[in-house]
Amino acid sequence: MTTVAAYAAPAAKAPLERTTIERRAVREHDVLIDIKFAGICHSDIHQVREGWGEAIFPMVPGHEIAGIVSEVGPGVTKYAVGDRVGVGCMVDSCRECDNCKAGLEQYCTGGNVMTYNGIGKDGEPTHGGYSEKIVVDENFVVGIPEGLALDEAAPLLCAGVTTYSPLRHWNAGPGKKVAVLGMGGLGHLAVKLAHAMGAEVTVLSQSLRKKDDGLKLGADHYYATSDPATFQELAGTFDLIVSTVSAPLDFGAYLGLLRTDGALVNVGAPEEPISLNLFSVIDGRKTLAGSSIGGIRETQEMLDFCAEHGIGAEIELIAASEINEAYERVLASDVRYRFVIDTATI
Repeated sequence: MTTVAAYAAPAAKAPLERTTIERRAVREHDVLIDIKFAGICHSDIHQVREGWGEAIFPMVPGHEIAGIVSEVGPGVTKYAVGDRVGVGCMVDSCRECDNCKAGLEQYCTGGNVMTYNGIGKDGEPTHGGYSEKIVVDENFVVGIPEGLALDEAAPLLCAGVTTYSPLRHWNAGPGKKVAVLGMGGLGHLAVKLAHAMGAEVTVLSQSLRKKDDGLKLGADHYYATSDPATFQELAGTFDLIVSTVSAPLDFGAYLGLLRTDGALVNVGAPEEPISLNLFSVIDGRKTLAGSSIGGIRETQEMLDFCAEHGIGAEIELIAASEINEAYERVLASDVRYRFVIDTATI
């Protein structure tokens, strides 16, 4: 066991505070990682505040982890001391179900183990990346290519793969019109990725205040959803809409922007249930879908793609003492576009 410093929420809705946690000793196939940077994801806030249901406290959030390998178990073959690596939202899965065997560990039917707010196979609660070090099975670690700065790579471990996965699955590319709904931590990466894939990219945002950013990041068009004319002008336009918004939406209105056989895919998860008139999908054979993170293989594929195309997150680097303030700023949409904690400050 190793004692490391961390930032944890002691109880639901409580401010995060500095503490210490125990990391397990390195096992046969484990990798010990010195965490250099940890991204702040909106889902961290949902879970600290129990917006998605009962949670485990004290909680050390963080599933956008970038660091350097400092020790490996005797059976490790994929990584060596000094390697640049990342850890995303999962640290284990059943490894036996059809989804796991297909590289879709994010949909593990036996139950995957989340990086934090989860229970490991040893029965112990998991703690995430707002900490100095983490021990993870090598099969749930990915390599960060040399072309990516570690601080800009950290958010790719959740926000990056969460947007990459549906873009790939629904075949974003040349000849496809893709809309990104929401221009935040996920949305700005969806714009970069869809543009790099060759799609024609439109941003749909509440206002035009981030329009210059959107166009600079690769969007071809930018519309305000607060303007009713947007829904008239863009009716029947898109092959794919990726919604990164975690607030309730008028799904009927957005489904009306799809072409026949188009898909509206949600990666943002509102805390409230939605209602829907089914004629919104019946008319035009449209799909209202959801997509979770990505499997380990796809996460590595995404990182390699980002390195090839020079894609990193747009970040604001903060000290650990600023985490609580950063949470409030995320809720106020006051970040461009992802907070990343310099874990040397923990």
